[in-house]
Amino acid sequence: MMECIHVAVVLFSLLSLGQSAPATNCDILTQPIQLSGRDQLLGRWNYMAESTDMPGYTELSKMFTATVWWNFTAAAEENVITSIQYQKMFGLCFTYSYNLTLENNAVVLVHLVPSTAFLLNTGCPACMILYYNYTIGKSSYRSLQLLSRRSQVSAAELEEYKKQAECLNLPAAVIMDVEKGFCPDPSLSKDTKIIDLTSTISNMSFDDMNLMDMLRNVKGSSFLNDAFSKLSNTATAMFGN
Repeated sequence: MMECIHVAVVLFSLLSLGQSAPATNCDILTQPIQLSGRDQLLGRWNYMAESTDMPGYTELSKMFTATVWWNFTAAAEENVITSIQYQKMFGLCFTYSYNLTLENNAVVLVHLVPSTAFLLNTGCPACMILYYNYTIGKSSYRSLQLLSRRSQVSAAELEEYKKQAECLNLPAAVIMDVEKGFCPDPSLSKDTKIIDLTSTISNMSFDDMNLMDMLRNVKGSSFLNDAFSKLSNTATAMFGN
């Protein structure tokens, strides 16, 4: 069952500055913006919403994710960013570290889930819109993520993001319930228990992603509910409340 948790963390590892008012024109909303360098990406980003054409994503998100945030820091290598992901599930906090590379105006992730993301235009000054193309097994998918430096976004900013997803022919977005609270920043709260899955996930092979393919193709809600119950009980038994 812990393998399901590991894959769930990987799933949500998949990543603007623009106008002062929300845009409605699809040409503007789907226009990639030029990366001025990795500095504009560094710092904390809260996961606010995602739209993807991966089947089963909504159910998986409800099962495994309460909230997520990332801390991006500069790695020693030029154009490399170290990403630390903090994901809350079952009332517990899990973390996973991996590197992102900036190549040809894109954000590239190679490990586990190969993906390439471009930043799109946005009227939200504290937001970042990432348009991903990624591969799981032999299948390719797209997603649109809304990240924010704030813990909330305005209704107008959210509507602009939804319009972007519509322009890209992506399904309705899953909106995170930020009222559930984010995992605390360990640099500010040293006593917080966080379960680091980096070494475990880093040792997973692409063959292990078959589990994700199985969950992706599940249509019956009874399976999802049963899996959620088992995972919740397993996590509580292993790590406590």
